[in-house]
Amino acid sequence: MNLNRYIMGLGLLLSGSALTACEKFLDVNNNPNNPVVSTPNFLLPGIISNGIQVQMFSALRTPYITQYAVIRGGSSGANDQYFFTNANSTNTFNYSYFQAGGNIPVMQKAAQDEGSVYYVGAGKIMQAMILAHATDMLGDIPYSEAYQGGANFTPKYDSQESIYGVVNQLCDEGAVEMSKPASANFRPLYTSSPSESGDILYKGDPAKWVRLAYALKARQAQHLTKKSTYSPTAVLALCDKAFTSSADDAQINFQVAVAPLSNTTNIFGVTRGNFGTATFSSNIVKYLNGTTFPGVVDPRFGVLVPTTSTGIDPGRASGATANLTPGSTLTDFYGGWYARDLGYFEAITYHEVKFIEAEAAFRANNLPRALAALREGIRAHMKKVSTGGTFTPPTVTFPLISDAQINAYLASAAVPQTPADVTLKSIMEQKYIAMFLNPDSWSDLRRLDFDRTLYVNFLYPFYSNGGTGPLQGKYPRRLLPGATEVTVNPNAVAGLYAESGTALGNDNEYVTKPLWFDRP
Repeated sequence: MNLNRYIMGLGLLLSGSALTACEKFLDVNNNPNNPVVSTPNFLLPGIISNGIQVQMFSALRTPYITQYAVIRGGSSGANDQYFFTNANSTNTFNYSYFQAGGNIPVMQKAAQDEGSVYYVGAGKIMQAMILAHATDMLGDIPYSEAYQGGANFTPKYDSQESIYGVVNQLCDEGAVEMSKPASANFRPLYTSSPSESGDILYKGDPAKWVRLAYALKARQAQHLTKKSTYSPTAVLALCDKAFTSSADDAQINFQVAVAPLSNTTNIFGVTRGNFGTATFSSNIVKYLNGTTFPGVVDPRFGVLVPTTSTGIDPGRASGATANLTPGSTLTDFYGGWYARDLGYFEAITYHEVKFIEAEAAFRANNLPRALAALREGIRAHMKKVSTGGTFTPPTVTFPLISDAQINAYLASAAVPQTPADVTLKSIMEQKYIAMFLNPDSWSDLRRLDFDRTLYVNFLYPFYSNGGTGPLQGKYPRRLLPGATEVTVNPNAVAGLYAESGTALGNDNEYVTKPLWFDRP
């Protein structure tokens, strides 16, 4: 219990003279080192970190749906066979509203009170990123009645269509705030020399925040390719204002584990141990090892995936030691570059924006622009993972990808060589490789209906009983409601099932229902 509240409660039972003495006692016991309010620069780091972790916690499940990873060891009822529970979604929801989103209104009010417009802008853009991801994973989510704390534990759920509108509005408003001159700030976060005070994402560069807002708007607009209102030229205009290099990437970098905690290390890494039963899917391995593109071995083979990995089809893992790296007790998942303990988690990147641009240009029949953007997306991703070197833990040495290797790949049969050669397939398969482990790959798969003419290695999971598993031959289109919402806000959860046309409790059918962005 809060000490001040406890003492105040006792004081109300005393006489007036005693209350005066109590007030003096309370003054003495106010700890100046433990303030009850905070300034924006102390709140923004947690909002950034936890806001990006909204996507990170979804990535504990989505790599199995998108077939970057599979379960080894022959287990049944696993994520790669599309067995889901409400617990799978809890962190996605809770980080959206409690660990990150709930702090944004508090920070924005403090920023407005002190006249720090850049903090207001950062809050709006982070809120847009959080809402965008939450709705793409879950569908309808709270907004208009959200962020009220104990005043409302049962907020209504707003439609995904309206949330998409909110995301756009927040991005626009955030970009306006971030575009104001430094003189507009009473207590500037940014000066002529960029400051890291509070900004662990862009170290005090408001222009990068603006580009993030447009990158996010481009991603969300590209999700709507099934809609009659989709405009590839509008998406291209957004890309023009978005990231200009990988230096703009929105990501969090992990640090050395701080005992007794390990959550400062990579969510995919060996210390946190979330993927100890995982290995790589045959889907991603075939794109890299020369199978999908005969005779063309991707220089990222040995970086994203160890060259010792042959991959496993979903549901077909055979034995507890399947696909171990030779000489190691670690699964080969931990031998991948993205599983470095001190690596980073990518929320949205420059190379993703280039693939968005490539697809939009293709749909606008601007094939020269599509080809240029496609090639730049490949190059940017390869350059980003071309660091080489040895990392511990685990102790893995990654090869350095040279410019010569990148150029050779771009000149190979894996990549279109002329504008006339560009196809949707050539764009999406390269985007799939470069978006390795990113949850938004699932958005692409859903809006393109898991089309195996585009994703040629994608397989429906194997089931030893010869059946089609819990989803009866269908692919997952949404996560289940978070377990906390099932308990605390059951009427809203019932509304989600009703909106999807599914009987309450029929979870396996519910997850196969397309979300609004995934419907014409």
